[in-house]
Amino acid sequence: MKTTYRLSIATALLLALYSCKKGEASSQELKTYSTLDSSASIASDSISSAATMEMKDKQFIKTAEVNMEVKDVYDTTISIEKSVQDLGGFVTHSNLHSNVVSEDTYNTSNESAVLVKKYQTENTMQVRIPTDKLGPFLTLINDKKLFLNSRVINAEDVTSNIKYAELESRRNKKTADQIAQMNTHKDKVNMGNSNMKEGNQQQLETMNIADHLKYSTVDIYIKEPKIRSAAIPVTNTENIDDQYKSDFLYSAKSAFVDGFYLIQKIFIALITIWPLLLIAAAVVFFLRKRKPAEKQQNTTEI
Repeated sequence: MKTTYRLSIATALLLALYSCKKGEASSQELKTYSTLDSSASIASDSISSAATMEMKDKQFIKTAEVNMEVKDVYDTTISIEKSVQDLGGFVTHSNLHSNVVSEDTYNTSNESAVLVKKYQTENTMQVRIPTDKLGPFLTLINDKKLFLNSRVINAEDVTSNIKYAELESRRNKKTADQIAQMNTHKDKVNMGNSNMKEGNQQQLETMNIADHLKYSTVDIYIKEPKIRSAAIPVTNTENIDDQYKSDFLYSAKSAFVDGFYLIQKIFIALITIWPLLLIAAAVVFFLRKRKPAEKQQNTTEI
């Protein structure tokens, strides 16, 4: 009994210590991740102030959406990816593809042909940029445009969310202390596990907020303004088909062989139905034999 009591006290002390450490880690991580460089360079006038906005005692999660037309989608994609890497960001999604409008094949000789494809290339990207580099990044991609269809920049104030996370962390720590002071009973472990799970969830939400404070999400859609064409050398398949078509003698020989096999099949079919043929022959023989007998009887009566 004494051994069980000592283990319960040790468990309660460890639970309280863990909750205390966890609450301190959550607050510290949020402060670390949400620290922004106030000395960030000011972007050019072509970029909205929302991208570089800083206010005392305020924290903003910044996102942007850019839709524009460029000269060459592939080259622009490579340039954007390099700019993202140079600024300390990373690409989370890139879907570059060509929409084929039409394709036609033109024969140029007996062996060669040209496949002409008309297409339009586009790319949908999502990148994560350090928030203090959002303005310079938008300036860089703005220089790649031929025509800007749309640009949306959002700055969501999450100051209250951060304060609420801190309050929840304190509440979770206080609950852990209260559970530690409770007498040992069967529900104590369940209550401790529930409180620990809630604390882990709160810590995860805190880390997500901190991550979005540190890195801004930018969705980019780029396409080429006009349809492009590509000439691809291919083989003249029509001429090859003509070369391998069979001649008259071979076709006649094949037809003769096929006719022979057809006769075989008919003969085998007749052999298969020989009982029916035998019955039919018997019926015909009986009918023919009956007609002369009827004819002779009619003559006698006359």
